[in-house]
Amino acid sequence: MLERRREFLRLMRQFTLDNGFFTVTDIQKATGIPRSTAQDWVNRLLGEGCVLLREGKRGRTAAQYVSISSMPSSACRRIFTTIDGDHVEIYHDCMSGACAAFCGYHHQLAGGVLESVERDGTLLRERARIGIHNVPVGLSPLPAVGVTGIERDGNTVVQHIRCIGGPAYSLSDMMARAEGVMQVKTHHAGPIVEGSVRTQALTHVTIGIDDTDSNEGGATFALALALLSHVTRIRGVLPISHHVAMLNQDVFLKTAGNSSSFIEVAVIPESYADLEKKTLRFVADESLSPEWGIAIHSGLKIPEGLRAYGRRVRNQLITRAVSEATAERFGITLHGGNGVIGALGAVALAGLPHEILLDPARDIP
Repeated sequence: MLERRREFLRLMRQFTLDNGFFTVTDIQKATGIPRSTAQDWVNRLLGEGCVLLREGKRGRTAAQYVSISSMPSSACRRIFTTIDGDHVEIYHDCMSGACAAFCGYHHQLAGGVLESVERDGTLLRERARIGIHNVPVGLSPLPAVGVTGIERDGNTVVQHIRCIGGPAYSLSDMMARAEGVMQVKTHHAGPIVEGSVRTQALTHVTIGIDDTDSNEGGATFALALALLSHVTRIRGVLPISHHVAMLNQDVFLKTAGNSSSFIEVAVIPESYADLEKKTLRFVADESLSPEWGIAIHSGLKIPEGLRAYGRRVRNQLITRAVSEATAERFGITLHGGNGVIGALGAVALAGLPHEILLDPARDIP
């Protein structure tokens, strides 16, 4: 996709330099693609700010466009935050895995208020605590960027960032255009740029599901992926991730490998009830087994007692009564049949790396 984008931008830029403008027909003929596809690319790059409308369509005269730059208006797709007490998780979805890796490396090097930094493809996830911590930045070997503070202001979260070079350009020129960002303020002090990024304070929700397939077909991981796509159509619900967790391999009623799944989303508080309702309806409608189960957990923290249930569900036979008592103890909502045992197990294992989630023989810290 990025390579195709570069090809279209190069072609549009060349037409602009040669003729002063280009039309959708120019792009269609030069590439041999359908006109509708050419129009889709023009619209996409218009939205990014790389292309401008020079003159609108008039009668039989086609609309004229100009390419102003091959540079994207922002490499940052989405920036949003969830909060649980004084714990905050920051999500930065980038156009490039390399850019996400760069920021992740330097953020981790800087430390500051960040407790952990993880990257999953183009998504950077950072755990932090509310507070202020001075971070020196500069040229190598110093970090180029660091998060110096996190504060809550009403229903918003404010990140304080100090940076230099490329990250400074990102902070001052790109981050304000990312979905989820409400406001960016910057201050230049020579080559160093300091600024604040304001986002809405969202609630982190983990949804575990299990026993949705049968011997005739289906797969819980596939239903979980479909559920993630379904619920993130709700206003104020943003996707974070999908995970597979292996459970006790000795359970005799399993259909195959006895895996469960969980998804993570960020949600505005007023959409939480709608999220739960639509999750229940979707899983009930799409499951091939009458024993499907759902577990819904709100918050960033996995208490030690809940993690202990995750350890047990990987090496013991757990009764539904134990699952229900555990869920009640930790304020987790259960729906469905005996699948709630594995669904709660998936929630209890949330936050662990893939290597542990997928290997039931691995010890759980």
